[in-house]
Amino acid sequence: MTVTTTGLAVPASTGAPFTPRRLAERARRLATDPGEWLHRVRLDPQGRWYERVHQDADHEIWLISWLPGQSTGFHDHGGSAGAFAVALGALEEQRAGAARRVGAVHGVGAGQARSFGPGYVHDVRNASDAPAVSVHVYSPPLTAMRRYDVDPGGGLVRLADESAADW
Repeated sequence: MTVTTTGLAVPASTGAPFTPRRLAERARRLATDPGEWLHRVRLDPQGRWYERVHQDADHEIWLISWLPGQSTGFHDHGGSAGAFAVALGALEEQRAGAARRVGAVHGVGAGQARSFGPGYVHDVRNASDAPAVSVHVYSPPLTAMRRYDVDPGGGLVRLADESAADW
């Protein structure tokens, strides 16, 4: 069964949290079907544009657009697992490595997805010269995000928690 919420057709909720692999499959599938969501996307020179396009008891889906130079900063997703897939353009992801230290940068191109479990810390950015669009899926739905700063030695320092509505 498929349910349509806010104009986006998604499979009906099962009531159980999604695994990171299933989240990546969902994000990749939506990213490769721009007819479902492209009409919603906006570009904002003041900051990333984002819209939650689906939410039920077990997961939520967001669209995010990125102009060159826009980024999230280091953050986690509270107790939620997640995934993102690049639909248009390219993004870079920098993960926190061992002992919450800044790790290597990985490119994520159109059609590629990254997934992660709870507690995962990363920074996502558009380092290209062109706009990008990505699809993000979280399970359970986000309730909080924690932001991190980078100290001079490359370690991450946790800042204040934010509710998902502030993201």
